[in-house]
Amino acid sequence: MKRATLLASLIALTVWWTAPVARVQAQTIYTTKEPTVVRVAIRAYNNPRGSILWVQTVGFQEYCSDVLPNEWMPGWPVESLKAGAVAIKMFAWYHTLHPVTIDGFTFDVDNTTNFQEFKYMTGTPATNAVIREMWPYAFTTPNGDINQLDYRAGFPLSANWFFGGSQMMSQWGSQYLATQGWTYLRILNFYYPGKFLLYVP
Repeated sequence: MKRATLLASLIALTVWWTAPVARVQAQTIYTTKEPTVVRVAIRAYNNPRGSILWVQTVGFQEYCSDVLPNEWMPGWPVESLKAGAVAIKMFAWYHTLHPVTIDGFTFDVDNTTNFQEFKYMTGTPATNAVIREMWPYAFTTPNGDINQLDYRAGFPLSANWFFGGSQMMSQWGSQYLATQGWTYLRILNFYYPGKFLLYVP
């Protein structure tokens, strides 16, 4: 009787041990809805070290429209602006899924170069048009992973070749390559290899 009880216990333990573990659903463009808003911590004077004054909730597309002219120069070639618009959108989308809490404030991004420089209602006709044109798209892996597309200034008058394949775009590099006839998609592929432009339903 004791052996039978022990055997039953071992069987039950084996079933429990081998039972499939529930997995957290991956955050992809297919499983995660595009955000409607972004929570922006407003730091004094747009200073990355400034104190947080409040958190402003901004429409997702409006946020991107008010970042592009502050991270890319509105007068740059349109193909550079398109590459920037895609990177800005994916950067913001990623951070809405990874909020932080600092000094009692919970937010997705702040208004400084700690994340992306945001200035409310600074969109220009040229940059707003680019945001609208690129809005239906995401630049991601074939699985649709929502990755942060990072970028840095780099140096003027150069493609900043050392950024190539680094998963980090040079803003000045995108401007230079656009003047050389590169399309925004070629620019994105140069800096972020392994990712593809996908339509976001």
